[in-house]
Amino acid sequence: MAIQEQLIEYQDGDKLLEGFLAWDDSSSAPRPGVLVSHAWAGRDEFECQKARDVAAKGYVGFALDLYGKGVLGGGPEENTKLMMRFLNDRVLLKRRMTQVLELVSELEQVDSSKIAAMGFCFGGLCVLDLARSGADLQGVVSFHGLFNPPEGADVVPIRAKVLALHGWDDPMVPPDQVTALAKELTDAGADWQIHGYGQTTHAFTNQAANDPDMGTVYQPNADRRSHQALWNFLEELFE
Repeated sequence: MAIQEQLIEYQDGDKLLEGFLAWDDSSSAPRPGVLVSHAWAGRDEFECQKARDVAAKGYVGFALDLYGKGVLGGGPEENTKLMMRFLNDRVLLKRRMTQVLELVSELEQVDSSKIAAMGFCFGGLCVLDLARSGADLQGVVSFHGLFNPPEGADVVPIRAKVLALHGWDDPMVPPDQVTALAKELTDAGADWQIHGYGQTTHAFTNQAANDPDMGTVYQPNADRRSHQALWNFLEELFE
């Protein structure tokens, strides 16, 4: 087995984007694909490694790019500016996420009938928005994601199964937003799960996170447990 890697350029209008593809070349048969949606800084090594981890499990991983080829935030202020463009324009966010789903479904390595999406922090919101759009994919997984839905958006049936992996003490997503997400998903007819991890804040899967004042701290137990939940979920989706 060897994990192959490829950078793939794609366009949204005049914006050049670049995703990272990883797959196991031990078989030429198409296999399930998993989109990996990045956190507020943009697609970096964290998301690329998640795509490799997905490939090591026998799937095809694609770390997508929302911001533009080579665009990475250099700190909280710049990261926030990059992210807020999409939080303030959820139509743009939906378009770029839908575009990536279509791109991955057309890759020769991918079985287009078996696609899921996972995302971290801001990326968790992105995959939830993809599900909210009624997109035709098997499931989405949010790791310490933001839950607030687009304002004024019509409620459409959610076809994707939803798994939200949440630090219960996340200051960015208090418990009332968790119960609001549960109600939203129920009203949309979704097959959903929300896993809450005690003594756990935001960014709990990121080993570089160590800012208690901001509420972003790595939590190894929640990291391990949430990834086990991910693999169980994908196995169920793609059985």
